[in-house]
Amino acid sequence: MAAIGTSNLLQGKKGLVLNVTNKNSIGWAIAEGALNHGAEVGVGAQNERMLEGVSKLVTGVTGMTPFVIDFGDDEAFPKLVDEVKAVYGEIDFLVHSAAFAPKEAMLNPFIDTTRSDFAIALDVSCYSFIKLASELRPVMKAGTSVITLSYLGSQRGMKNYNVMGVAKAGLESAARYLAIDLGEIGVRVNVLSPGPMNTVAARGVPGLMSMIEFVASKAPLKRAAVQEDVAGAAVWLMSDLSQGVTGEIIFVDAGYNTVAL
Repeated sequence: MAAIGTSNLLQGKKGLVLNVTNKNSIGWAIAEGALNHGAEVGVGAQNERMLEGVSKLVTGVTGMTPFVIDFGDDEAFPKLVDEVKAVYGEIDFLVHSAAFAPKEAMLNPFIDTTRSDFAIALDVSCYSFIKLASELRPVMKAGTSVITLSYLGSQRGMKNYNVMGVAKAGLESAARYLAIDLGEIGVRVNVLSPGPMNTVAARGVPGLMSMIEFVASKAPLKRAAVQEDVAGAAVWLMSDLSQGVTGEIIFVDAGYNTVAL
């Protein structure tokens, strides 16, 4: 799949992609896409250990700055806000890319989900988005585009996705409510829902490669979506071309969600 190219579509815009795990992650593809279209991009790491990898990715890249934000630590958010103010003043886009559920919750039948595993999945995968939007609201310009990432398992029962499907359903609902609240200050909130991709995060889902192959065989485009596809959709949402779009779930899955297969 070819890269999404370069332009000045996001020239003068500044924003954050939180968080990135490695060069194959969807978050990194989005960060690179924003940079290639003229934006300055803050790239987040979950903790100091992950920061080393993120720093290697952005070192020597003009227009990228590393940040650290542990979504599970309430005290980390004010520090992030202060750092964002110091580096950018205000932001034009915010991408939330975080999801996690304990391995047992993905492997075991959904009916056996424990209270602890449920709480972890919802906290990391859904509440972190609400908290992030709330804390960064003071640095959002009118017109800021806020984006989060979901998956079709939020709307359809899928074997081995289990509690993550419930968490993503909560995330999509949260995006709609945030769109109402933040719309009052001119901020848009949308969800991108990519198809299955071979990323480190997705490898926690048993049978991932079989899922990708199945989607590729059934999708209208006869292929699976890739990271660059998501980056292209994210760049559009970050740009002024999508200024009338908020509260939406936009599928980037080669059309698979549209077919009854």
